[in-house]
Amino acid sequence: MDRVLIALGWLWAAPNSLLGLVAGLIAVPFGARPYRRGPVLVFRLMPRFTGALTLGCVVLHAGRSLDILVPTYTARLRPAARAAQVRLADHEHAHVLQYLVLGPLFLPLYFLCGGVSPRNRFERAADHFALMGRGWWPWPWRRSHYH
Repeated sequence: MDRVLIALGWLWAAPNSLLGLVAGLIAVPFGARPYRRGPVLVFRLMPRFTGALTLGCVVLHAGRSLDILVPTYTARLRPAARAAQVRLADHEHAHVLQYLVLGPLFLPLYFLCGGVSPRNRFERAADHFALMGRGWWPWPWRRSHYH
């Protein structure tokens, strides 16, 4: 059943993944390099890029590797929290999981929640996942009173 759900998630995220694939392929003649990281396609060395961007199951990023530490979005918002860092690969993995559930709804919801901002619940959830290994969903889960 899990494989069926994951396959459905991939199909649901496919329109966004196609955007990422096209952007990555356009950048290849200008220095971008594609590689697979598990089930995700990654384009590294994206020209005119800073940081990373996930579109569906495709990650576009400026650096050579996703295995770097970056400040959390909270650390960017509050300078006193500067010590908090996460592995970029884990942060972007959380966004892939969000896309598998939300599919084409991800981008409109992401921008409704504030876009690229420390106040965006999608970014805070991705940081939480990167720090704790859980909690990638941007809204709190409500437990039923009936177990």
